[in-house]
Formats: sequence, C-alpha cells, structure tokens
Amino acid sequence: MGRAYQNRKDSMAKTAAAKTKVYSRYGREIYMSAKAGGIDPAGNLSLRSLLDRAKKDQVPSHVIKNALDKAKGGGGEDYSPARYEGYGPGNCMVIVDCLTDNPNRTFGDVRLAFTKTKCKIGTQGSVAHMFDHSAIFVFSGDDEEAVLEALMMADVDVSDIECEDGKISVFAPNTEFFKVKQALQDAFEGIDFDVEEIQFLPQTTAPISEEDMPMFEKFLDMLNDLDDVQQVYHNVELPDSAE
Repeated sequence: MGRAYQNRKDSMAKTAAAKTKVYSRYGREIYMSAKAGGIDPAGNLSLRSLLDRAKKDQVPSHVIKNALDKAKGGGGEDYSPARYEGYGPGNCMVIVDCLTDNPNRTFGDVRLAFTKTKCKIGTQGSVAHMFDHSAIFVFSGDDEEAVLEALMMADVDVSDIECEDGKISVFAPNTEFFKVKQALQDAFEGIDFDVEEIQFLPQTTAPISEEDMPMFEKFLDMLNDLDDVQQVYHNVELPDSAE
C-alpha cells in the first residue's frame, strides 16, 4: 500500500499471551465505549464499530459480554485516554495511545520504556504534526471511481483512495469515520471491511538501520507489554519479514 497503516493485532498476536493482551485491550475499549454511549450498538455507533472489529480479530464472546455487563452495571474502573509522543530508536517518531485509571503510573511506565531503550519522550504535539489522524477502510474491490463517486454523492471528505491486489483502501479525516462507513454500506450492499479503524498515519516513513532494529523491537515489546497501552504508532518503514 502507498500509505502504510498498522493492523491493530499484527505486531502483537504471535503468542497465546499476546492474544490475551489484545483481548484485554479490546475489553477495556468496549467497556469505555459502552459506558460513555450506552450498551446498545444500534444507538452507539462507536461501540458498533468496535464490536465489528473485535469479532474480526476473533475476540472471544465472553470477553465482549463481560465488558458490556460491566458497563451496564455502572461500576468498575474509570479510564481516561492518555497520549504520549517522542523519538524512538534510530530517531523514529512514535505516538503511544493509552487508556488509564492512573495517569501518573502510566506516564512513569511509558517513560521507562523510552529511557531504558535510550529514547526521548517528548511534549504533547512534538511529533503528532508529522502524522495524519485518519479513518481507514479496506475492502475487496477494484473500481476506485465507483467508490469515489459514492463518497462524493454522500458529501464525504476523502483524503485518498488506493486500489491494489483486489483491495480498495479509503483514507479520510478521522472526523469522517462514521460518515464514510455509512456511505460505503449504502452504496455497496453486503460490503465487508477488512480494516475499519482510526489511526495515526505517518506523513513520511523511513527505514531503520540493522544496528537500531534490535533496540526498536525491544522498545515496541516494552510498550506492548504495558496493560495501559492500547496502540503504538510509528514512522518506521519495516521490511516485509518484520511486519
């Protein structure tokens, strides 16, 4: 793809323990979404998209049910989003998105991952301006023009459309996520999204040296091992074998 995006589970779900971590993160997101907007997916678009994504990523039904039950009960933890930015190994740019019930603990844990790999955590906005906060949809197809026409007819703001290997990728501002999804579902009956996410996409990517790669992998592993970390975005152009 011309614009690199990261499938949420790609960098993690390689072992049973890593899969459990992915499920835990989904559970936390589902709980927060249901608590904020209600447990009925019909009236909570954010929750509906999250549940669709969770099912595609094969999150067990009991994880989803437990998160919804906890939100329905009104108790449980009170998480808030936290975002950290900085420079990783090889001077790559990194954004770390978290959900936390203790911001001081989370900041300390994230900062430790930076310092232990000789990296520098920055201030808010230090690297985010080099990323686009984008809605991404990927689905089977080969007619870019029909997709563009459908989105234009629905008055949707689109950043880019790509077609490669029988897959169409639509990129739009993150604020247009639900509008894009609805327009595509209205125009193409039975459409099945391989990817439907909001991510930070780097405006430019750069390869990382062989010398820096082991530290980069250690850095990602340390961040992904933290319970509060939901997603890590970076601008490293990884070789195919490392993706």
